[in-house]
Amino acid sequence: MTMKTIPMFVEVAGWCAAGAILGAYALLSAGKLQARSATYQWLNIVGAVGFIINSGWNGAIPSAALNAVWLVIAVYALRRNRRPS
Repeated sequence: MTMKTIPMFVEVAGWCAAGAILGAYALLSAGKLQARSATYQWLNIVGAVGFIINSGWNGAIPSAALNAVWLVIAVYALRRNRRPS
């Protein structure tokens, strides 16, 4: 990546993150996804990673930290929900 493409990547990562998390919430609220579904958790993982990239690059450390915790929760839920009951 060149120095000019990095800021564009960071912006795209932020917008994709926003779309993933908003989409996950909208689908959950509309009853199209279940909170325990892998799709819901993957949307949260993708969103968290994108927000970590974007907020970390822009120096928004509280937002990056929040999304790091969001990521850990989503990964934990995804792994927990995959285990047989």
